[in-house]
Amino acid sequence: MKVIAEPVGGIEANAYIVYKEGYDKAFVVDPGAECETLLKRLDDEGIEDVTHILITHGHFDHIGAAAELKRATGAKVCIHSRDLKLLQNPRGSFAAFLGIFTQPCEADIVLNGGEKFDAAGIGVEVLHTPGHSGGSVCYIAEDALFSGDSLFHMSCGRTDLPGGDAAEYFDTLNKTLRSLRRDYIVYPGHGPKTSLFYEFRHNPFFKRGK
Repeated sequence: MKVIAEPVGGIEANAYIVYKEGYDKAFVVDPGAECETLLKRLDDEGIEDVTHILITHGHFDHIGAAAELKRATGAKVCIHSRDLKLLQNPRGSFAAFLGIFTQPCEADIVLNGGEKFDAAGIGVEVLHTPGHSGGSVCYIAEDALFSGDSLFHMSCGRTDLPGGDAAEYFDTLNKTLRSLRRDYIVYPGHGPKTSLFYEFRHNPFFKRGK
């Protein structure tokens, strides 16, 4: 499985193009901006079919190009039910507060956590990881965990914005993610990739001794 990171937008949120090498199908995680950049990279990689657009949460820097990419590719947009309304609400996604225009987008698949499905020939599992937003999720695909803003290298997302919840976040980190018994390469919404077990050992936001 090949994972291509494309930092997009003014705050360089990570969009990801994911596909099996030798195949012409892919899925995209968090197309936050710069649809043309993503389409060009898909073309450069020989991708002819984008099957799914996987949204980790509904903030503008992760959904900003979803509507345009959906129109261009016919991909199915997936988002958790608790962040569903943010696809249509520039105030809720915080785009309006920054004077950023995002096109409203319709979801095709509404998630609740626990789903398993095929995207571009790759098995995907959905973990509901609320805290940064109510509908934050992580997507597991083979040895990769696409964490959005739920987990960064040596850090994690903020909880002081509307929809954030520090108590839910504590459970996300120290119960949901801690319950994973396999190491994964973590592809976060911002910054460099890391590994799950490294973060367990060193990230100060994980409770020690568990």
